[in-house]
Parts: sequence; structure tokens; C-alpha cells
Amino acid sequence: MKCAGCVATVEKRLLACEGVKAASVNLLTERATVIYEEVYAESLAPQLLEAIAKAGFTAELIDKTKQVSKKNAPENVTHPSWFGLTREIAIPAFLVILAIIGHLSLIGITDLPLVGNMYAHWLVSTIALGWIGRPIWWDGLKSLWYRAPNMNSLVGLGTISAYLASSVALFVPQLNWQCFFEEPVMLLGFVLLGQALLERAKGKASQAIRTLINLQPDRARMLVSSADGDLQVPIAVEDLQVGDRIVVWSGEKIPVDGEVIGGNSSVDESMLTGESSPVVKQVGATVTGATLNLTGALTVKVLQTGAETTLARIVALVESAQASKAPIQNLADRVAGYFAYSVMAIAAATFLIWYALLHAEIVFSLRLAIAVLVVACPCALGLATPTAIMVGTGLGAERGILIKGGASLEKIDQLSAIVFDKTGTLTTGKAEVTDVITNDLIIFGRKLIEQTTFKSVVREIPASALKILQLAASAEVGANHILGAAAIAKAAELNIALLPTHSSQVVAGCGVESVMSTGETVLVGNCTWLQERHVEISEEMLERSQQLAQYGKTPVFVAIANADQNPNLAGIITLRDRLKPQAPAVIRQIIDMGLQVWMLTGDRQETAVAIANQLGLPSERVIAEIKPEGKAEAIAKLINAGQVVAMVGDGVNDAPALASANVGIALSSGTDVAIETADIVLMRHDISDVVPAIQLSRATFNKIRQNLFWAFAYNTLAIPVAAGVLYPNFGISLNPTIAGLAMALSSVSVVASSLSLRNQR
Repeated sequence: MKCAGCVATVEKRLLACEGVKAASVNLLTERATVIYEEVYAESLAPQLLEAIAKAGFTAELIDKTKQVSKKNAPENVTHPSWFGLTREIAIPAFLVILAIIGHLSLIGITDLPLVGNMYAHWLVSTIALGWIGRPIWWDGLKSLWYRAPNMNSLVGLGTISAYLASSVALFVPQLNWQCFFEEPVMLLGFVLLGQALLERAKGKASQAIRTLINLQPDRARMLVSSADGDLQVPIAVEDLQVGDRIVVWSGEKIPVDGEVIGGNSSVDESMLTGESSPVVKQVGATVTGATLNLTGALTVKVLQTGAETTLARIVALVESAQASKAPIQNLADRVAGYFAYSVMAIAAATFLIWYALLHAEIVFSLRLAIAVLVVACPCALGLATPTAIMVGTGLGAERGILIKGGASLEKIDQLSAIVFDKTGTLTTGKAEVTDVITNDLIIFGRKLIEQTTFKSVVREIPASALKILQLAASAEVGANHILGAAAIAKAAELNIALLPTHSSQVVAGCGVESVMSTGETVLVGNCTWLQERHVEISEEMLERSQQLAQYGKTPVFVAIANADQNPNLAGIITLRDRLKPQAPAVIRQIIDMGLQVWMLTGDRQETAVAIANQLGLPSERVIAEIKPEGKAEAIAKLINAGQVVAMVGDGVNDAPALASANVGIALSSGTDVAIETADIVLMRHDISDVVPAIQLSRATFNKIRQNLFWAFAYNTLAIPVAAGVLYPNFGISLNPTIAGLAMALSSVSVVASSLSLRNQR
């Protein structure tokens, strides 16, 4: 495909196929994405290929289950060099030099051999068009035949018209027309030179995919059992199977995702996450394919292979993002569908107006029409968005920021508010027990409320506090909750033996109910839930829990019930999930970017406000006491209030909220849920990356706007100038050769502009 007109034609043909709901074609990657009705899944592929063939193109289906390998990487072909220049550069440069020599006769230099001989000019021009330039005009004629004119159609019409007019002038001299054989030659030279430079620039833009794919090693050492022990057998990475054992020596790349079953080492994961600090790996740790083993030998059991590895999924995500479009591109696509026809009509009108109405010479009128044909640049319109998206998403991937495509970029540019989930996002996600408050007359017959604060414990811990910790930790076994994990960890620290449980039931957003083997029922949860379960909580205990909540601690209430009795409050355990050290600075940076920042949490209002104060957030920007299923509803309320909202979460228990936000940003190490749900995935699991993710997205979308403005402005100004609107008053007309050079440079400038994104810090 050569220009945006090709894109519009292919999309039109694909949309005409039965069952196709949407189709998007990317000029830069030359890939089409088709959304279709499921009932047509088996019969649609041949129809799509046939539709593309009728548009004058060939296509093949992409097998997404293929193993990621270097042979599947995008090509960046460089042909053998001539005198230090590649063939693509040398040939057009030679044509330009020949054309310049041909122009010497215009300034009186005719002493050089054949310079003033028009038959020599004709021969050079014939060879240039018939051999070197044939792919251009032949592709252009085919596109006209398929009623899908493209950039080559315009260039082909221009060069052939100039060649034929010059030939008539040469062989029918009585017409007194001027020969200008050097112009189609130079025009071809500039067009080919522009295409060569464009392909080089496009190759640089697609470098990110090649870099990612090249991270994976080709070979691995598989352990094979034998009578003499385990043998290390070299094997191709694509032949590895789940469950195989491999050995990775220090200094080697880990070939696939797996689990360490022997040895210990430190691993450099910067190539995938952007995190520069090595990560220690011991038995039981997971390792990711394409990361670098640094210090010691590791024995790894293969867990994922082929398209299921983290690297393969990242490559697929980046490829999908780079093949996507931003909605802002829709206008350019609509214009591109009629662009070539419009330019041909303007060129014809230019010739008729100058020759028939203004009575200009036929050669002058023809040269203006040719200039209109070759100055127009539909290619710039087609490249404006995909080049910026390709560079921006590739740059993000290098920094551990996975952006899912053009639509995400446009939504990020429109953001007005960012909502952070508290637990695991703003906080470490590792709560610790800080206090235990025992109630009166419940378990131990004590009449006073007693509080134990865990700091550096130098005195004996009361038996009542130990008992409540034992009950809470025993009930929380298997609950898989951050607060329960804290109670279990504290019990283990204090060598408290856990009680056996008969059954446990987790109530999402409320707590856990466990039946002990002794027959007692233990409830561990928030105040509201326990009150709903008819647990009586005294005013003094409520007041004490509120006081602790104001220090950013989360009160967890513990109650016990015997058979056929309402549960009674045993006490309160308070926990604190500490803020990540970088969280306040990140919040300040985002506020300085002009965005509202909100915090979403299931904590009590008092606890949430205390944490917000540490972050520098006002209390009105806190959404507290939200159950997991209510997070998406909270996001929806902000959107309904007119906000464009980004949700930042850990990508696991925030999936509905991430999906309901205008933009979902997940802190993740590459989990399936995060990659499927979020618009942006931060591979380092570092909240600090939220800021550069927004900055990069904004810079990329601004570059898209800038490219589209330049592409429209160029064509809007260049075409009238080429048509001669400045000639009557200023005597300025555009030579077809200069028009061709301007067209070539306009495409290159769009790609070069996108490549400047790499200077983004």
C-alpha cells in the first residue's frame, strides 16, 4: 500500500463483506484488523482475501499462535551498497544527477558530450521510465484499473504526461513545443529518493517490535534424565514443552517463562520492565523469558511456551497497538477516499483553465497540471497517525509502559481526573497489625477495655490480645485477603498456634465467617457487617475505633458466637497498610499537570481521610467505604458528572473499575487480567510510571495532531500554488520537478516528526 487512498479502498472492500462489523487498515504496518459476527467465523476468511484481491492487493492471514521468533520479526531490508550507498538511495541519486546534467543546456553549457542532444535526453528518459520507474507507473495504472487511485497513480500520470508531451515536441518539431525530458527523470529520482528515505524512517519507527522479538534466545539447554544422571541437551526454544526442565547459566538469557526449581541468582528484567535493579531469584520464584540471568546457574521448570509467554503477549499487545488508529484519523481517512480523484479533477481543470480560458501555451498549461498531480501527497495523510502511534507505543514498551493504541492515546489527552485505588496501588499492599483492643465481659471476664499496641514489644502481651489474634488469624486462613494475611503474619511472629476450622465463608467487602472445630463461629470484618449480623458494639468501642481510624489505621472487628446465640464482640484489631514512599510525589506531579486526583478505598471514611491527608488530597476527593463490586459504579458516577476518568489499580481485583473508566491504567508484572482489561499496563508495578505514561501519551497524541495539521496544510497550500494561482500577480509557478521534491519531502517530514518523539523524556 502506498498512501491513505489505498487504506480507504481496502477498508471499503472489507466492510462490504457479509458479517463484517468493522475494519481498520494500517498503512505503516500493512495490517488489517477485522471485527466480525461470530456466525461467519469459518466462512469469512476466504471472502476477506478475495475482497482485498479485487482491490488490487494480496493478503494472508496472521497466525497469532505462532512462536515469537526472529524470523517473524518485521523486516528491515537493506540491499547491497553501491559506493557506500544502498541501491534504493543510489539509483534515484543517479537519476537526479542525470537530470541536473540535462538542465545544463538551459544555462548555456552545451560543450559536454550529449548535453544539448534532445535524442540523448529522450533515450535517458525512456530508460528511466521504462525500467527504473516502471514499478511506480505500473502500480499506478493497476490502481486506476481497480478504481482505487493512489499516490503512484498521480505520479505515474504526471511522469508519463511529461514524457509523452516531450516526445511529441521532439518528433513533431513543427508544433514548436518545448522538450522537458529532464523533468520526468528528476521527478522520478526525487520520488524514488523520497520513498527510500521514507522506508528507512519507517524501519526506525518499527524498531521496537524487532527489539522485543530479538530479546528471546534461539536455543536452550534442556535437562534429560539418563542412567548417568541428568544430561544437558541443546534444543530449539520453539520445541520446549510445558513441564520441561532447562538450565540457564550466568550471563545467558532465560528462554521462556518458568519456575526456579534449583539454584539462586539475580536476574536483570530491565529489557521487559524498564526496572534497572536486578531481582533475586530463588527456588519457587517465577522467571520471565528474555530476561538476563546475571550471577548464578538456575534450573527452571517451563511454565509457558510459544504465544503464551509474557514476551509473546507483550509483542502481541504492542503489534495490536501499532496497528490501531486514533479516532482523530477518521477525518483524514474520509478525505483520503476521494483525494486522488479530486487531485486528478483539479489537474484537468488546471490544464483547461490555463489553456482554454487564459490562452496560455499548451506546454505551460500541461506542466502546471503535472505539478498539481505530483505535488499532492496522500501519503502524508495516511502516515500522520500510524507513525506517531508506532514510535510512541514502541518507546513506551522500551520503558515498561504498554499503551494499547490510538484510541487510548486520544482519551488520555482528554483526561480531567485520575482515580487511584488505595490498596496495593498507593500503599504497599502489605498491611501490619498495629493494635488489639479487647472488649469487656466477653471472653475473659475482664471489665475494662484493654489496648495493646505493637511497636517494639518489651513487655508481656496480655493473654486476651493473644486470644483475639488467634481467633482472627484462624478464621482468615484461606480467605486470601490483605488484612487477614496481616493477622496471620502477626500470629506467626508471636508463635501463636492457629485453631483448626470446620468451614469458612468470605463475604466480599465485608469480612469472613468461620466455624471452628470446637463449634464456635467467628466473624472477622467491618463494623457495618457485624452490626447487620446483630453484634452489639458499645459506644466506647466505636469511639475507640474512630480514634484509631483518624491515624490512618483500619479497624477490624472480631466477634464470637456459640450455637444458637447471637455473636458477641470480642475486640478490635487495627491494621495499617503503609503508603508507598513515592506516592505523595506522584500525586503532586499529577495535580501539577492540571488533573483532579481521587482516592478510592473500602476503608472507613476516617481512615481514608487520614491517608488522603498524608497524600495531600482534600477530603472531598476521597471515595471511601466502597465494596469491590461498587468500584465500577463509583467510576461511572464521576463519568456521569462530566469527568473523563482514568482508573489506576493493580489490575486484579480492580478489573471492572479499570474497564468502566475512560482509561484503565494497571500496575502489573504482566498478568492476563491487567493486559486484557487496562488501556495502559505498567510493567514495573511502580506507581511512579503513571506520570511518564501520561506524559508520553500526551506527547504522542500532540504529535498526531501536529502531523495531521502539517499534512492537511501542505496539501491545502501546495495544490493551489501548483495550479498557478500565484502566477498572474507574482509570476510564481511550480516546476513539476520541485513539486515532486516537495511531495517526497512532505512524507519524509511526517515520519521524521514522529521519530522526534524518541527525544521525549
